[in-house]
Order: sequence, then C-alpha cells, then structure tokens
Amino acid sequence: MAEKSNKVLLQVKGLKVAYGGIQAVKGVDFEVREGELVSLIGSNGAGKTTTMKAITGTLPINDGDIEYLGESIRGKGAWDLVKKGLVMVPEGRGVFARMTITENLQMGAYIRNDKAGIAADIEKMFSIFPRLRERKDQLAGTMSGGEQQMLAMGRALMSQPKVLLLDEPSMGLSPIMVDKIFEVVRDVYALGVTILLVEQNASRALAIADRGYVMESGLITMTGPGQELLSDPRVRAAYLGE
Repeated sequence: MAEKSNKVLLQVKGLKVAYGGIQAVKGVDFEVREGELVSLIGSNGAGKTTTMKAITGTLPINDGDIEYLGESIRGKGAWDLVKKGLVMVPEGRGVFARMTITENLQMGAYIRNDKAGIAADIEKMFSIFPRLRERKDQLAGTMSGGEQQMLAMGRALMSQPKVLLLDEPSMGLSPIMVDKIFEVVRDVYALGVTILLVEQNASRALAIADRGYVMESGLITMTGPGQELLSDPRVRAAYLGE
C-alpha cells in the first residue's frame, strides 16, 4: 500500500460550476493527498459528477480553482490531464463497445510507447481482473455491466495514473458485482494508486476510505475520517436510512 504523505496531489478551491443553467456546484473545497483513498458521497443531484467533470476538464468552471501537483489545471483539457496522470473512470463506464477487451486495454495505454511495459501491464490487468482474461477476445459491448466496469477500471490503470477518479463505479450493478467492484477498488488502492471515489453507496464508500466528504446541494457539508463519518448519526440518518 502507498505510504500516506502530507503531499497534496489534488486540491479543489471554491469551485463553482453551472450546468444546464443551474448552479450545480456552489463553492466546494477539498483535497486528496498522496496515497489516500478519499470518498465523496452524496445523494443523486448533489453535484458529485459535475465536480468530477470540472476536475477532468470536461465541464467549464465558473469560479474557483483546481490544482493538481501544485499547478492550476483550470481550463486544461482531459487529454492533457491524462498525460499528467489524472485519470477518470466515468459514470456509465464508457467502454469501446465494438472493440475487444484487449483492444480496450491497449487504448488505455494510448499515451505510452513502451511496448514491453504495455504488454506486462495488460498481463497485470488480467491478474487483477481474471474475468477479463477469460473474455479477452470478446467485444466489450457484449459483457455485463459489472464486467464493463472492471474493464473501464483496467483501461484507466493502463495509463499509469497518479490519481484515479472513480465516478459511481457500483451504479446499476447486482449486489454480488457491487461486492466485487469494491474489492477491486481496495486492491487498486493497495497497489499504491491514490483514489478519489464518488459514490451514492455511502456505507461501502466510507468503509474503505481514509477520509470522506459529504456533498449536499452543491456544497460540502461534512468531512472527516471515513470510519468517523460512517458512525456519525447525521450521515446514518441521511444516507443509511437509520
């Protein structure tokens, strides 16, 4: 597992984002330090995905700033950020449906030119996700939602991210597959990858997090260690139905 450090890799400051004429993110501040798994939880419509899109340059920012590796990335395109090691697995997975599993993984390494390293990393992905090895020549669009989620995560890892953003990885999956996806998130974290996890499944997301942030109506309303938030009566009442 990665050494925790106080080095801040990603810092969001006073972020405001309007989306479809609505002020979806109203001024949020949070940070992700090297070696951490940070969970951002909140109900549907809280502004979590909008925040992720702003970080990765796929939505414009109205106000505030985003710093990655100590530099502002405001206005930078996703293609630039991937080269710098800031990589997102989007909500809805977004696999290349008419390409095979292996081809999808190769696409994840598009910015790399170390052929031997790429081949070794594809083998590594097959060891993390044995189900992908079994189906390596299958078209991605013919796989189940859970398998596509594994592929999307594997494809992102092929780009050798410094910070991996996961947007709702368990959405729409069967309970058994949800278990598997959270197991994989823990395994990836154990490899030393710094992770920002956005999830509606608050109990699962906080249970594996070093730290968590609670987002409501475009604002961060609570923050603290994952286990502390998990046992907080306000979080339990709002997100765990207690």
